[in-house]
Amino acid sequence: MNTADLGLPVDVPSTALFTDHYELTMLQAALKAGTADRRSVFEAFTRRLPEGRRYGVVAGTGRVLDAVENFRFDAAVIDFLRERRIVNEETLEWLASYRFGGDIWGYPEGEVYFPGSPVLRVEGSFAECVLLETVILSILNHDSAIAAAASRMASAAGDRPLIEMGARRTHELAAVAASRAAYVGGFATTSDLAAGFRYGIPTVGTSAHAFTLLHDSERDAFQAQVDSLGRNTTLLVDTYDVTEAVRVAVEVAGPELGAVRIDSGDLLLVAHRVRQQLDELGARQTRIIVTSDLDEYAIASLAAAPVDAYGVGTQLVTGSGHPTCSMVYKLVARAESADPKAPLVPVAKKSSGGKTSIGGRKWAARRLDRDGVAEAEVIGTGPVPVELADRQLLVELVKGGRVVAREPLDVVRDRHAAARANLPLSATQLSRGEAVIPTEYLPARV
Repeated sequence: MNTADLGLPVDVPSTALFTDHYELTMLQAALKAGTADRRSVFEAFTRRLPEGRRYGVVAGTGRVLDAVENFRFDAAVIDFLRERRIVNEETLEWLASYRFGGDIWGYPEGEVYFPGSPVLRVEGSFAECVLLETVILSILNHDSAIAAAASRMASAAGDRPLIEMGARRTHELAAVAASRAAYVGGFATTSDLAAGFRYGIPTVGTSAHAFTLLHDSERDAFQAQVDSLGRNTTLLVDTYDVTEAVRVAVEVAGPELGAVRIDSGDLLLVAHRVRQQLDELGARQTRIIVTSDLDEYAIASLAAAPVDAYGVGTQLVTGSGHPTCSMVYKLVARAESADPKAPLVPVAKKSSGGKTSIGGRKWAARRLDRDGVAEAEVIGTGPVPVELADRQLLVELVKGGRVVAREPLDVVRDRHAAARANLPLSATQLSRGEAVIPTEYLPARV
């Protein structure tokens, strides 16, 4: 049970200052101009996938909902803004009572996305929506990048479980978010206890090389670990000589030894040798876990090796070469006045150099072929075509400022597995290529 995503006991601090200075100066200017209350629609999307990626993964939605709920300008924050003279007193007064009261729609967490997909749509007054830009993008860009890397690794691993163990390779708070995103992408467990506490992710761990080096002999270290943790523990066998360590490990724990971990060397060759040795010693059920700077390519290269699980750290928490998804948050429609009944007018930045945007409040649907496999991401404005009505992707997340779509993390994880399974088989290829399905834009229907 993912207690945090169900709004249970862990508190989240105010997220009001997880923003950029210019969000507040825009607010001040809009308040003065009388345009702050204009109904507006913002969308988060990416113009392209990272090079070589075939699909993106929506992750961090649950954290976005937490951030929106906790976007509050308390007395200490107001004092900070006043002391720095960031905005004027009229704006501070407005901020002191800020509560997001609009609506948010988005792709359900765990779903896949493609260039142009309106991953998140935020609707309300310009003032209340513009303030959320930075915190929304910081969460979605980070978590979706990690989840995409995790998904690729999970595809490469097949049925073999993956352990997230990257806490020591990133910021301590980013590590918790990365663990959550990795779980969404298909990882089974984490080494990070904060992630286990915050999100209910199963945690695992036994010992490092320091524990072996602490003792007078490798045998003494193994015996101490087995005496404490039982014969089903995992013994680290590459501190000195792997062959000797495996022999001693089985002598100490017996054939009931749970697993051995290999953290260095030619993992393909060593895994085969260790499997043969374990079998010859009667430890046929002892599993082999490999670690050591793995990424999706290294995992794929070990597909034919007798490996039972993988531990991944650095490459996972840094997005395996792509630490961001380059998502942007753009105003796509706004009313011509503050009148609640004023119609929305599509707006978009006109730019060269790949930074063009398409205006209008968008819907998105995924068209399937006759076999139920995704064949196109269809995006449009205005009425949704009848044939796509039951394939729409956006769901309501926040209504009138109230979160309406919190989910247990296991539900999100299962959704991603199903979404990935419905993509063309080439989605799992690690060779360079374009998005696995095209994005099609439909003109607005009158």
